[in-house]
Amino acid sequence: MKARSGSRSGRCFMGGPRITTDAERAAMTCTRCRAVLVTEEVRRNLHVCPECECHLPVSAAERIAQLLDAGTFAERHAELRPTDPLRFDDGRPYLERIKAEQERTGLPEAAVVGEGLIQGIRVVLGLVDSGFLRGSMGSVVGEKLTRAIEEATGRKLPLVLVTSSAGARMHEGVLSLMQMAKIAAALGRHHAAGGFCLGVLTDPSIGGVAGFAFLSDIVLAEPRAMVGFIGPRVHAQVTHLRLPEGVQTSEFALQHGFIDRIVPRRELRERIAQLLGYLTDPS
Repeated sequence: MKARSGSRSGRCFMGGPRITTDAERAAMTCTRCRAVLVTEEVRRNLHVCPECECHLPVSAAERIAQLLDAGTFAERHAELRPTDPLRFDDGRPYLERIKAEQERTGLPEAAVVGEGLIQGIRVVLGLVDSGFLRGSMGSVVGEKLTRAIEEATGRKLPLVLVTSSAGARMHEGVLSLMQMAKIAAALGRHHAAGGFCLGVLTDPSIGGVAGFAFLSDIVLAEPRAMVGFIGPRVHAQVTHLRLPEGVQTSEFALQHGFIDRIVPRRELRERIAQLLGYLTDPS
């Protein structure tokens, strides 16, 4: 079988590329077409499968490198850490699970926020990494994104939000569900102050974590991204109905007016810079 290329330094997570064996760490399997790929080649191809154009997940660090000018990103609020207000234990204590995720991913939480330049234009960036507890939104994720929005409002900077999440974090119960309202309120103040927000939906963008991206002035999405309120498996379990093929995709959302454009990953940085340029060019 012809080998091509790969993704996220061997991590295995929902929707992500699967490393075949420990002895074959340079190879991975595309989750859509099942082609065996060479990890380094896929990395150079921005983690897009060269066989079927499947847009594989990328880490927060990789996404920042793809979107921002090299060396310009300054992270904010990295000191924020989750607590365990509910003393949640689903067979493994929540804080123990968090510690394991932090060691595995090198991230303190699923959200990364900060500021940097996109083709010379200064922006505030907030993104969610699906590799950390499936990108679920807990209190710290909501707080970091809210602070990023408020910083963009206060400094009159454009805001770029990138989602990649499977939904709210059950380990924090109703506190997790409150985060969407907090983010939505901050975005409302941002809009009222004349601020601009651009949302980017990547695979997966499910639940309330995807919801705040839909509140953006312009909503972009990567091809074939899973977009919706709940995933197809959960939908089938709850309703006992099977959704038609392609309903929860960015293409379906575009067709029905929920997003503005689907942009392949290799064009995403240029397209965002173009849209930002329309706002910052005095002419």
